[in-house]
Amino acid sequence: MKTKKIIYLILTIFLGIMLSFIIHAWLEMFIIKSAFAQGKMVKGSIFFGIGWCALPFWAQFTFPILGIVGGYFLGQTWWRIVYIEKRHWRLRKNK
Repeated sequence: MKTKKIIYLILTIFLGIMLSFIIHAWLEMFIIKSAFAQGKMVKGSIFFGIGWCALPFWAQFTFPILGIVGGYFLGQTWWRIVYIEKRHWRLRKNK
């Protein structure tokens, strides 16, 4: 593999991880707000040994794994579209 492609894949995996943490935070806020609106107590657990989390234990590990896998496949797809098939916005703008 070329160095450029490796860097491209690492950056899209990082993007996938960041998006998974944003989705995690949004979902956790939704759960906490709906529980408080109903007057219920929120059960939580320790998130990666660092902080408290309202999501179930399996979801705490599923979101980052989905972010890594999704970022990898997104990087592969974007690499094919941009560098192999040469389909990107700069070529469409000149037509």
